[in-house]
Order: sequence, then structure tokens, then C-alpha cells
Amino acid sequence: MKTAVYTLKQFVIYFILCIGTFLMLKMISEHFTLKDDVGFLKQKRDYLHIKVWRAAFYIHVFSSIFTLMSGFTQFSNYVLQYHKSFHKIIGRIYAFDILFINFPAGMVMAYYANGHLPSKIAFTILDVLWFTFTLTALLAIQNGDINKHRNFMIRSYALTFSAITLRTWKIVFTHTIHIDPAHIYMIDAWMGFVPNLLFAEFLIWNRSSKRLLLSAK
Repeated sequence: MKTAVYTLKQFVIYFILCIGTFLMLKMISEHFTLKDDVGFLKQKRDYLHIKVWRAAFYIHVFSSIFTLMSGFTQFSNYVLQYHKSFHKIIGRIYAFDILFINFPAGMVMAYYANGHLPSKIAFTILDVLWFTFTLTALLAIQNGDINKHRNFMIRSYALTFSAITLRTWKIVFTHTIHIDPAHIYMIDAWMGFVPNLLFAEFLIWNRSSKRLLLSAK
């Protein structure tokens, strides 16, 4: 019974990852031509002339897909058990991508975010937490603290997955809430990552509780 439940959970997780990755690749493909009148750029007419913003946007769009796709391997017990070297390689790519590429690009995009100050604050917090959780996870594994490493990687990836939830919530709000786009963007900026973090904390708490119960037996 436990094996069947675990298999079902794995299937659901990878199914969601597949859908999320497909949607991200579809969105990214729109920008391969580097044209100004496609996808997200339609909403950023006022910033298209700012070279720093354009560079940050394309860096973020074309590099963040690698962090999202890492979810296919980094939380797999099979990969961790039988292919540790591969796990380490992907982990290093993930950490480098966030710490040295997407964090600085994300800060630029947060500064120019739509939705006024509330959105700018939300995306700045998201980016800082993303950097902090990833760096903490990296330092933890270097110090041999596997449990801390796993917990902070869960938190880090929860923020990575905000690329999907942000767009999902936007679709939901656009079709259910009849307010102007600026206010939708303010709400979406926070909903894109806060529920993800809460879910991550639940997973960490649940895992810790199970470990305590097993040690008490």
C-alpha cells in the first residue's frame, strides 16, 4: 500500500513538472526571435529602451529553465542513491544559475516590475530568499549537513517553481477578478511565491514529524 501511494505521489509530481516545463518552454520559444511585440514584452513597452532591463530579461528567460528542469533529478531518491555524481553536477549547475546569473538579473527585473511598489517589494523578497535559500543549501552540503541541505533545497525549489505558479495565478485572476491589470499584478506577485513557501514548510514539517516518529519506535 505504501509503495502504491509513493508511486502515485511520484507520478503526480513528475506530471506537474512536465506540464510546468512544457509551458515554460512554450513561453521561452516566443522570445527566440528577440522581437519586441511577443509574449511578456507586450506588457513592458515602457522599459524596452532600457538596455540593462532587456539584458536581464533575456538572461532570466533563457537561463531559468535549467533551474526548473533540475526538479526532475534533484529530488529523485533513485538518482541520489545510484547516480550521486550526476546529482552533484546538476546541483552545482542549479546553484550557479541562481547565485550568479538569475539573482542579479532578477533584481533588475524586480526594480522595473509592473504593479507599482507592492510588486517591486514582492519580487525583491522573492529574489533575495531564492538566493539565500540556495546559498544556505549549498553551504549545508559542503559542511555535511544533509538534512539542512535537503530542507533548504525544498525551499529554494519552491521559489523556482514560482515561475509556473505566478503565471497560473495570473490566468485565474484574469478570468475571475474584474479589476485593472495593475492590481492583478500586485496580488499575483505575492501569490506566485508565498503559497509555494507555505507548502514547502508543510513538506519539511511533515518529513521531520515522520522521522521523529520512526526514531521513537
